[in-house]
Amino acid sequence: MDRRLNIVMLGATGAVGTEVVSTLVKMPELARLTLLGRRPVEGVAHEGLRQHNADIFGAASYAEHLDGHTTAICTLGVGEPSKVSREDFVRIDKLAVLDFAAACRKAGVKHFQLLGSIGSDSRSRSFFLRTKGELEDALRALDFERLSLFQPSMILTPENRYGLTQALTLWGWPKLNFLLTGPRTKYRGIKVATLGTAIALNARLDKSGVETLRWDDFHTLAD
Repeated sequence: MDRRLNIVMLGATGAVGTEVVSTLVKMPELARLTLLGRRPVEGVAHEGLRQHNADIFGAASYAEHLDGHTTAICTLGVGEPSKVSREDFVRIDKLAVLDFAAACRKAGVKHFQLLGSIGSDSRSRSFFLRTKGELEDALRALDFERLSLFQPSMILTPENRYGLTQALTLWGWPKLNFLLTGPRTKYRGIKVATLGTAIALNARLDKSGVETLRWDDFHTLAD
């Protein structure tokens, strides 16, 4: 369905976020794109693009920029959770995201898209997955007309961003894909460009309710 899109986004400078923005600015449906964050996204242009410096931990710093948008995209998150304290992880990956979502809901945003994680579950024994699950539960409670929960497994970037551990993962994970079939397909690694494209293109679909999207869905959307 062809319709004009007015999108506000938090987390646009990350690996996935930059891919989302790259696809959005090429979409004919895009009327307005507002990017909120601590630093601007470089090298992108669109007549409807606006970038605002914002405190990601304080919704009051960006609330005035939310009116008039129908879709919000959040790709904010800690790139390497093992390198930060649990408190900081919760503050960034859960509380800042939830504050953004609540402010968007108050401003009349109808569709919220979240970059989450496979295995998110508020009952999980894993601190990481439990935190992600608690966030998803809280987003459901906000009762957006449409809520899109993207749950990738390993995100495969072209370059090594975090050192030896990621280098080994980027080398080895794709080689496991042939073993991950059937119900385990959702654990396959996903290229960051494919994921970003899927998130952007999903915004143009006319749907309602809560949807959880995984590996197969990413490829369906991006292709």
